[in-house]
This record gives sequence, C-alpha cells and structure tokens, in this order.
Amino acid sequence: MEKGKTREVVVSALQFACTDDVSTNVATAERLVRAAHGKGANIILIQELFEGYYFCQAQREDFFHRAKPYEGHPTILRMQKLAKELGVVIPVSFFEEANNAHYNSIAIIDADGSDLGLYRKSHIPDGPGYQEKFYFNPGDTGFKVFQTKFAKIGVAICWDQWFPEAARAMVLQGAEILFYPTAIGSEPQDEGLDSCDHWKRVMQGHAGANLVPLVASNRIGKEIIQTEHGDSKITFYGNSFIAGPTGEIVAAADDKEEAVLIAKFDLDKIKSKRHSWGVFRDRRPDLYKVLLTLDGSKPSV
Repeated sequence: MEKGKTREVVVSALQFACTDDVSTNVATAERLVRAAHGKGANIILIQELFEGYYFCQAQREDFFHRAKPYEGHPTILRMQKLAKELGVVIPVSFFEEANNAHYNSIAIIDADGSDLGLYRKSHIPDGPGYQEKFYFNPGDTGFKVFQTKFAKIGVAICWDQWFPEAARAMVLQGAEILFYPTAIGSEPQDEGLDSCDHWKRVMQGHAGANLVPLVASNRIGKEIIQTEHGDSKITFYGNSFIAGPTGEIVAAADDKEEAVLIAKFDLDKIKSKRHSWGVFRDRRPDLYKVLLTLDGSKPSV
C-alpha cells in the first residue's frame, strides 16, 4: 500500500419487521440495501432468515416447505444482481435444503455479484420459542472467513454469537470484521426475561477481545405463529448495532424502528492496534486443550 493511503471500509446493519410474505420481505431488504449504499456502505448485513417470519417458534412439518436448495436459490440470485449493480458485499441468510438435510445458512455475495461460498450455522438452539433443532442440522462447514473486495470477513449466525470460541476461530483465520445476522426477542415462557443488554454485551466482548469491529443485525416487530398448543408470540427487540475494535458501540438502533446503521473503519489502523496489543502474540494454544472437552475433564489428546 502506498504511504499515506488508508484501507477504509464502511459497514452497515439493517433492521426491519418481517411479514410472512417472501416477496415483500425481499423487496424491503433490497430497499434498505439501496439506502445503505446511498450512505456509502460497502458491506451490508441483512438480518437472519429475513424471507419470512421466524418460524422456529413452532415444530410444524409444513414449515419445511420454506427451505430451498442453495444452488439456484431465487433470493440469493436476486441479491447477486443487486450486489453487482451497487458494488457492495451482501451476506444472504436463508433456510437451506440439501437433499435430506436442512441448514440455517448464509451465502456471502461479493461486490461483483460472485458467490464466495456458504456458512452453515454451527450452534443450534432448542428452547421455548426458538426450537431450531427441529428444523436444522448442525452446520458442517466449520467457522470460515471470506475474502471480499473490501475486507476479509467472518460471518456467523445468531446463537453462534454467544460462543467466544466462534469469534476467536474466525479472527484467527484472519477475519478483520465479524458479522452476526440474528433473530432474537422476547421469551414466550417468561415475559419478564429481557436478554437484550446481555446479547449486546457478549458481542461487544467478542469485538474487544479480538480487536475487530463487529456488526449485528436483528429484526423488530411482533410475530405470532400457530403451534399445536395455541399461538406463540415473540416481540423481536431489534437493537441492531455496530461495535468498534475495543467493543465500543459506534452505531445503534432502537427496539421498534426500521434502521440503516452505518460506520466507517480504517482496517490498517485497527490491524496495527491489534498486533501491538499483544493478545494474539501471547496466546497459549498448548494450554487450551480443555476446550476440546464438554465437561472440562482432562482431554485425551
């Protein structure tokens, strides 16, 4: 790089309420992608499973019809055209059917419209209102990074964001920015439980511990899904945000309004800070074998 040049990137997190109509939601996503591009964004994050309602509130056989194969997926193809037109990077979340397997997946579309590959959600939750194990196999891609036109990025999905191991694995592979599309809100079994601040602080910790920016996109609105036990309701709390490399929040949305968040980062300046801080120099992988166990017992390898 020429002396005096900087490698700046503008990232965006989108936030909107979903209907249960695919064409309406994809049109909303496109409108907001265009708005983010108009504000100078280079990499634009759309929320998790944005094609429809968050259907995992219920265990319903008919909801498997929402899944589509990766190859030829109509929403991915549409976003490829949009990315190429605008010259932006767009991670595209979708419900993937792969023969008899199903995944909560995301395709990474580069600024020329090319598809850089697929990540499949690794950690699959299973609790009231978030019954994803009924629909999704555990992802088999491992944590990945993608070299886009503007930056090398790591992308994980929702429940993955609660695991520091996932963030560290992506940054160890060279991720310069972390992205987490999300669908999270109220807990149907406990109206008094609000995880919003906890949710934000955990990801702020990932940014700070790894000295990289982090982008989180969540949906808003109340969604009602019919279950075998009656209606299930979740009010999604939005609060999409962008954090800087010390975990500081530099842009944030509220819990009710549609949003297009924007932040600019100098990746070379952040790289110098990350290297000089010493946390990657002083790691001790030889002492971390306990992380390969479930119960903390002495590992066999």
